[in-house]
Amino acid sequence: LQLVESGGDLVQPGGSLRLSCVVSGATMDYYAVAWFRQAPGKAREGVSCIGGSDNGTYYANSVKGRFITFRDKDLHTRYLQMDNLQPEDTATYYCAARPWYCYSSNLDSDSGGGYDFWGQGTQVTVSS
Repeated sequence: LQLVESGGDLVQPGGSLRLSCVVSGATMDYYAVAWFRQAPGKAREGVSCIGGSDNGTYYANSVKGRFITFRDKDLHTRYLQMDNLQPEDTATYYCAARPWYCYSSNLDSDSGGGYDFWGQGTQVTVSS
């Protein structure tokens, strides 16, 4: 299974970005895909997760109401739509996958240890 993220960029506060995670090598309907982020000097933190066959969608409290994760119709790409971005959202964003279910519904306490496959990351910088 291979995951490739894209879409990171420099954006002003209040702006929007859409990250993509293209998945290859397996039937993605069988995998949960999560987004994590890591800022310099900080621990990796969970952002969102969508379960296999859309079996549940979960968000960290810090992004609820601003970020949405969804998939395309052919199931090969997962997206993270990020609106009203703030400087504290600045980080490298990673997508990760595991079979079927999100490792935890509580993204606030999930640092990603339960995920088997990872992308290389894409940088998001929010600055004026």
